[in-house]
Order: sequence, then C-alpha cells, then structure tokens
Amino acid sequence: MLCVPKIQSVMATPSAPLLLLFLSLISLSSLPSTLSASGSIAINYGRVANDLPSPPHVVQLLKAQGLTKVKLYDTDSTVLSALSGSGISVTVALPNELLSSAAAGQSYTDSWVQSNIFAYYPKTLIEAIAVGNEVFVDPKNTTPFLVPAMKNVYSSLVKYNVSSIKISSPIALSALQTSYPSSSGSFQPELVEPVIKPMLNFLKQTGSYVMVNAYPFFAYTANTDTISLDYALFRDDKGVTDPNNGLVYKSLFEAQLDAVFAAMNTLGFNDVKVVVSETGWPSKGDENEVGASQQNAAAYNGNLVRRVLTSGGTPLRPDEPLNVYLFALFNENQKTGPTSERNYGLFYPSEQKVYDVPLTLEALASAPTASPSNTSRVVTKPPSTSSSGDFFPSTAGQTWCVASGDVGEEKLKAALDYACGEGAADCRPIQPGATCYNPNTLVAHASYAFNSYYQKNARRSGSCYFGGAAYVVSQLPKYGSCDYPTGY
Repeated sequence: MLCVPKIQSVMATPSAPLLLLFLSLISLSSLPSTLSASGSIAINYGRVANDLPSPPHVVQLLKAQGLTKVKLYDTDSTVLSALSGSGISVTVALPNELLSSAAAGQSYTDSWVQSNIFAYYPKTLIEAIAVGNEVFVDPKNTTPFLVPAMKNVYSSLVKYNVSSIKISSPIALSALQTSYPSSSGSFQPELVEPVIKPMLNFLKQTGSYVMVNAYPFFAYTANTDTISLDYALFRDDKGVTDPNNGLVYKSLFEAQLDAVFAAMNTLGFNDVKVVVSETGWPSKGDENEVGASQQNAAAYNGNLVRRVLTSGGTPLRPDEPLNVYLFALFNENQKTGPTSERNYGLFYPSEQKVYDVPLTLEALASAPTASPSNTSRVVTKPPSTSSSGDFFPSTAGQTWCVASGDVGEEKLKAALDYACGEGAADCRPIQPGATCYNPNTLVAHASYAFNSYYQKNARRSGSCYFGGAAYVVSQLPKYGSCDYPTGY
C-alpha cells in the first residue's frame, strides 16, 4: 500500500463436538442461499518491520487461521522456502524498482524467473506474480515500464513451459477519475491509452485478472461530511441507490468495486475479472485520521469477511464471487507515514490478535450469535479501565472474553441468555448469592458467561463473538472479587 494524501470521494451516504455441531447448524442456517457463489478470503504478508515472527512460525499461524492464500511484496527466499509444501498458494511480487529493467528486455526477466520463481516452484505454490504495486501513484514515474514488464515476465514463464502462473499488477483507486455514482466510473484520461487499455488487453489475452487495492477507510476519513461510518463498515441496511441504473449499494466497498467495473465496461473489458489485492482498516491512527480504531477495524474486517464468504458479487456483477486479500497479517513497525500505516495488522508481532475476526466459513459457522441478522457487527475494543470492571496484566498469550456495553441492553441480554442456555456456559457463579453475583450488572454477568463459553471452547476463533456483543482482551478482567477462569 502506498499512502496518498486523499482518495477521491466514492459514493456517499445521506447523512464442543455436539455443541459445536449444534452451533454450526444454527449459524449456517442463517447464511444466505447464495453460499454457492461465495468468494475467498486471503491475507497480505508485509514485512516492513524488525520484530516479526520467523517465516516458519508465520506459516503455522496461517494454517491455524485456515488461510490458504497469501500475498507477498517480494520473493524473499526464507519466506518462499518456509511456504514450500505447506499447501498455501502464494502471490509474489516484482517490485517497482525493477520495472525498468524488466521492461528493457526478456533476458532480464528470464534470469529473474529462474532465480525467483523456478527456484521454489512448484513445491511452493506460486499462483500469481504482481508486477509492481500501485505504479500509477509511484513518485518515480514507473508507469511507462509497467505493461512491457508484465509482457516480458509472462513471456519468460511461457519460455520455460509455465503458463499457469497469472501476471497482474495492483492498481489504486486513484486511477479512477470518476467514481460517484458507481455507474459513472471512469479511469483517468491520461492513463487510458498509454497503460490502462494495453494492460486490460494483456490480462484478457492471458486469462488473468485486474488487481485492485480498495480502501473505504481513505474515502471515509477524507469525506466524513458526505460518507457515513455505517456505510463504510457494511452497516447501512438501507443503502444508497445509484441514480443511473437503480442498483442499491449497502457498502462503500461494493460501490468502489463497481466504479472500477463500470470504468472497465466503458473500455469494452466487461469480461475481465477483478481480485481485491488489498483492503483493510487501521486499528490506530493520528488525530486527523478519523475512524481509525480497533472497534472500527474489527467491524470492517469482520463484516467484510462475512460478506465475501456468504454472499455473491457486487450489484453490477452479482454472479462474480469476491476474492479478497486483507491488509494485513501483522502490524509493521518500520513503515513510514501516518500512524495508521503501522496499524493495519490483524495480529501483533507476538502472534496475538489485535482483535478477533473469524476468517473462514467454519469459524463463522461456529461463532455464537444472539441475533443472526446482526452477526456482521463485530464490536472489539482495546482493554480499558471503567467503573464496572478493571483489567490487570496477564500471563503472556492468555486472553479472555468480555461483554461490550455499547450494543444495548436487549442484545446483551439475548446473548447472555444464549450463553447460559444453549451455549452451556458455567453461569452458576453469577447466580444470587454466588461468588460472582456482585457487581449485579448486566455487563459484569454477561462478561463472566461469555468468558466461560470462550474458555470452554479453547478460545477458538469466533467463540468470543455473540453477534458483536463481546470482544477479546489480553488483560485479566476484574469485576468485584470475581476470578475469571482461563480454561476448563
């Protein structure tokens, strides 16, 4: 991801076994009937940091999360070697600084693919090469080299009888001149003839796809006066109607993608597919980065995952599944720019989650819900101190599940009833006269019940969810004199 000052405004809005099986049946019954047209969730593995786990540990983390696809920003030998035999498909990258050399002649790309692709492939499942990244906003003006470089890399693969590896190049939404309404989407005129049309034609001829980096966060934070937070976080049930074609958009993300599709359609490339090569939301930002928070990041990524895995395509291309690479796996402490740039990760370098978001259909199915229609609302907070509960330092690696007081009494009570009923949480300590009855508050009682369920389910991904009524903390919670268990 290259940081640009402002992305153009995009469509604004007006203002345990049996138990697990039981839960899975309940949860899956609430999923849309378009499940067969669902897409895929993958992850970007950036490494601009000096405190990340070793690549073999990262591979184990990816497997533990059920992730089967990963995208890199280079062809690092230690990473590609660690991925060998893992069964995880990999997209690698030829960096922007190599574009001019790659464009100059095929002899360079012949050598590059020999050293950076065939040294690992096929034991390492390299499925695509991203040639450059957001080249159109690269201050070094590498745009003229892009398509020639893509063609040379492809020719080098074909020369060595490998044509199954796709070639593409991630573009930023700043490549669009118009994006609102989505049906009016168009590319920057100065890019169309020199690079956009030749690139799309190459992708069509080789059976590849456009890579798009889509960040509703940028559009929202730059246009809070016209774009609502709910629209950016997949929480706008009413949606926005495109005045040109009557299509209804329930999220800024879908509106952004359809603006790209419309721009491609205008140029006659309505049969070229799109992969979202980056999207995410920062869990922390500077004072002027409105909306950057753990709660919003959890909501965006959680609701996005559910949208991708349980629904079809966009309003303009409803039958084309969404294939999305989340940004990013880790917080990266050596990235430059605003605070947000270093806080897009789903995990800290310690491999502890920044917030809890199910990443697979299995995790979604096992996530307990108080209200199936609201399960996409993930509420996650950093640990804090309040009058109703305190948090104390914990042993490294331990986590607990507590209730969110922000979801409302009705939803919280429904989640508590579920946890103590079908969820089989141990709620005896919060009965009148028992050790954890006081403080006698809904949040305190729900926190104990949620944590009991969470610990009984081995702190599995998605088991601290309850339709957005709960979140994971890494500090030991304390309500009165009540002790919270860490396992059963």
